Amino acid sequence: MTDPEPFTTVSKRASARFEIRGSEFIGYIAPVDTVSEAEAFIAEINEQHADATHNVPAYRVPAGNASSARPGDGSVMIREWCSDDGEPSGSSGKPALNVLTQQDIRNVAAVITRYYGGTKLGVGGLARAYSRGVKEAIAAAGTVEKIPHERFTAQVEYDDSGTVRGILESTGVTFDAQYESTVSFEVRVPIDEAATLRERLRDATSGRVKLA
Repeated sequence: MTDPEPFTTVSKRASARFEIRGSEFIGYIAPVDTVSEAEAFIAEINEQHADATHNVPAYRVPAGNASSARPGDGSVMIREWCSDDGEPSGSSGKPALNVLTQQDIRNVAAVITRYYGGTKLGVGGLARAYSRGVKEAIAAAGTVEKIPHERFTAQVEYDDSGTVRGILESTGVTFDAQYESTVSFEVRVPIDEAATLRERLRDATSGRVKLA
């Protein structure tokens, strides 16, 4: 398996507010891991600023909702999306998305809110304003380098649950355990460690563990 490259994202949610020729702009940004998380963040800002003239969204996240990379080959497919939300075509959403692309930031969603102040800015002025909204929000949030992870489930009978839990704890991965008729461990592990961990679990349980 190809070792995945670390990626850059924002370290936390943040916002930045500024005014241009009477129009108020507020740039919002958040770290997200899936399309659904990005859409939820956008919906949250839309609801928060339902009275705004425009809420321009953009995001760059891994395609699909399962994990931040495709198991087995370490590759990542990034979905990029934006909208002008009523501003002139190409004046807002694309400039906002371009900031994320140019800074090579992913697993991130942004919304730039505008309250119109009575003076038109023109396409060029709008592009600069919406780009600034994203840039200043990123600066407020700060960036961090992360390693892609994948998730899998390890299901065992109770007799093997202590062994599996011990291995997971010794490796330091993140996991949640559910004790029902059987025991299921929801595991989150760096991509380049996943294959080795699966093999350890199989060996330790003589193949009895069910991995999905």
